[in-house]
Amino acid sequence: MDPRIHQLQHQPLQLPKTKKSPATQPKQSFQQVLNQQVQGLKLSKHAETRLQERNIHIQDKQWQDISSKVSEAKSKGVTDSLVITKDAALVVSTKNQTVITAMGRQEATSQIFTNINGTIVMED
Repeated sequence: MDPRIHQLQHQPLQLPKTKKSPATQPKQSFQQVLNQQVQGLKLSKHAETRLQERNIHIQDKQWQDISSKVSEAKSKGVTDSLVITKDAALVVSTKNQTVITAMGRQEATSQIFTNINGTIVMED
């Protein structure tokens, strides 16, 4: 055999062992999960806090109406929308179906909304 050629030993490649931790999911109440499934819209933590702080209550039927209008706006190319209802004003990202923030209707009259490319006015 030629001295320049060395015979290699075949050894399987050993991958480092890693411990897989179970995926941790944020804790949500059953009602929150149910609401997200029913309404199609998600609430950011910020929006959820604002709704609670400002004592704004939106009924399930109204959430469904808002969700359908947001989907319609998304189909027309709207990415961020201001949704105005009788009692509240919501800033919604139509890209990911998430309510970003919320405020009472009276409070919204003195605000300037930026980075919005669509507005939905709800009659109910």
